[in-house]
Amino acid sequence: MADTSVPAPPSTVSRPVSEALLNEKWDRCISNMLIKSTLGLGFGVVFSVLLFRRRAFPAFIGLGFGAGRAYEECNWSLKQASQELKRKA
Repeated sequence: MADTSVPAPPSTVSRPVSEALLNEKWDRCISNMLIKSTLGLGFGVVFSVLLFRRRAFPAFIGLGFGAGRAYEECNWSLKQASQELKRKA
């Protein structure tokens, strides 16, 4: 019999640098949003219990501040990545 050797397919899919960079940035943005929103909500709940007689608005304000901060950091990060890719091209 004839020995026909077929090369094995690569185990990892190689992606373009820009796609890998974008995936990394989005992963960081989502995790940052979850962490900062949770911390803001936690601080809001603590202030609500200690200072505002268990009202809900401090918790929502804390959640908003955390989400807003994460959004701004994500926006800055994606703009920086875009500028870096334009410089390389």
